[in-house]
Amino acid sequence: MDNTKNIPNRLIHEKSPYLLQHAYNPVQWFPWGEEAFEKARQENKPVFLSIGYSTCHWCHVMEQESFENEEIAELLNREYICVKVDREERPDVDAVYMSVCQAMNGQGGWPLTILMAPNGKPFFSGTYFPPHARYGSPGLEELLTAAAGQWRAQKERLLESAEQIAAYLKEQAQTGNRAAPG
Repeated sequence: MDNTKNIPNRLIHEKSPYLLQHAYNPVQWFPWGEEAFEKARQENKPVFLSIGYSTCHWCHVMEQESFENEEIAELLNREYICVKVDREERPDVDAVYMSVCQAMNGQGGWPLTILMAPNGKPFFSGTYFPPHARYGSPGLEELLTAAAGQWRAQKERLLESAEQIAAYLKEQAQTGNRAAPG
């Protein structure tokens, strides 16, 4: 057994049962808060946001398949600042980013997966991803690798896309009572 399983991440100090379930993942999770976004700005890294809840079947599947996977955790820890949110504890955050996913994909669900700039503006969204491509779904590892490469090579394009998404959602919020990020 790997020793990293016995080393808690920042979620160990949280009260949410869902966040505590992830406290021993090898992913170095941050709870939602300014500390994570400040670190993303300082390290010039995108934010990987995962939103779920304790009775969500696919949230547990994604945890077991990906967030407990040492290779995927190493990729997440190296290329992203990772934030875990309990939708039952932070329905405000969930509502904002679920509206992003629904606007970008025409549907949403949990676990909710968002890639965003350090300012909180998203450039990618989805729900459950298997660890590797299967059943016509892209794999999380491939997705994370590609997005990290784009962040390094075409960061301005991703930031422009995030601004466009945020502007669209702000417009929708003004006309249809949807929340807007950033």
